[in-house]
Amino acid sequence: MSTTASSRRAWRSQLAFCTADPFHESTAEAFHFIRDGVVVCENGRFAAVGEAERILPTLGDDIPIEHYPDHIIIPGMVDAHVHYPQHGIIGAYSGELLEWLEQVAFPAEAAFADRAHADSVAEEFLEGLLTNGTTTALVFATVHEASVEAFFTAAARRGLRMICGKVLMDRNAPAALLDTADSGDRQSRALIERWHGHDRLGYAVTPRFALTSSSAQLSSAGRLLEAYPDVLLHTHLCENPHEIQAVKGEFPHCEDYLGVYEAHGLVGSRSVFAHSIHLSEREQACLGEHDAAVAFCPMSNFALGSGLFDLDAARQHRLRVALGSDVGAGNSLSLLRCLDEAYKTCKLRGQRLEPAHALYLATLGGARALGLERQIGSLEVGKEADFVVLDPLATPDQRSRNVPPRDASERLFTIFSLGDDRCVAQTIAAGRVAHRRTAEAIPS
Repeated sequence: MSTTASSRRAWRSQLAFCTADPFHESTAEAFHFIRDGVVVCENGRFAAVGEAERILPTLGDDIPIEHYPDHIIIPGMVDAHVHYPQHGIIGAYSGELLEWLEQVAFPAEAAFADRAHADSVAEEFLEGLLTNGTTTALVFATVHEASVEAFFTAAARRGLRMICGKVLMDRNAPAALLDTADSGDRQSRALIERWHGHDRLGYAVTPRFALTSSSAQLSSAGRLLEAYPDVLLHTHLCENPHEIQAVKGEFPHCEDYLGVYEAHGLVGSRSVFAHSIHLSEREQACLGEHDAAVAFCPMSNFALGSGLFDLDAARQHRLRVALGSDVGAGNSLSLLRCLDEAYKTCKLRGQRLEPAHALYLATLGGARALGLERQIGSLEVGKEADFVVLDPLATPDQRSRNVPPRDASERLFTIFSLGDDRCVAQTIAAGRVAHRRTAEAIPS
């Protein structure tokens, strides 16, 4: 059921958005800041975007306008890697990746054989995304069909643009979480036919990672990509040194970790590889040559001690880079908090993450990684009206700053470095208010 708006509405505030990649274009051309701007929504899309003095005279008196003079409107944020079944295990104590999977993640995911449980968590998860200003996400479900059905049902009811897939996992995991190459293929095809392209929903073929899928299953995933030329491939790559060694042991004839996916037809322009921290030069070059995307997941990389993503190397190889919360190893659905961790990752590597570049990663960069840049990711006429109204003085630390921001970049930086869900005054999806901060949540 579509929930797009049919009447015209407008929001007036400061506007900040990218229309190109500031990593490869000049910031002046890619980044836009309008001190007094208006966005007009009609039928779920942007009907007008620009300076208030230009747009306001064109609006009739009957068009409602919400005015936030001290706030900033940005495009809806895009989470390019997150596990909705792990929403309830945020903050669990454990060791590194493989131990964490065994002790924390796998037991939690086993419960998703129960559709009622999956329905409940899907509802909570989507509310969590919207509360944090995320309007689109690339989402892991579990091996159970019911987990995907629950997620898509909840997302469709809200009219959200979401991508999800059933996990493919036929070895090296608890028996209750295993499928087979045949059953995984059959169930994935049924889910694609039912949900892909329904309203604003999309499907991703989702082998968990090379360690938990046999060669037969990875080959089956490659055939799914051939059969459905507009679905995505979503998996993990080079997250942890012990993981990499384990994959080498399972696939000794492949040159490296990415070579496993290459050998099974899984590396291409529709592929999104989460983490990609410990890549060789060959793997970096191969990803660039195939126009693949990677999801930068700093919160979980810190939490599990996995390592530091090399943003400069990704830029040099012209990889499409997006941001991922990677909940539940990541400890928040807030991409504002994620951007703060991304900034720190770059600092530790001796690199820079400028505010405009950070905004790009969380919005248009995410849209491009998911092949959705024509639909979402910026404030442009004709695109789907997904956006967020951010309050730059929502937290005590933000209010205690006694030096005003020097310019638009510093204003964004203070939100990215000090902000969280409290900064999200409104989240608008397809022109409708999907989340509004309650009066109780507004600081005095």
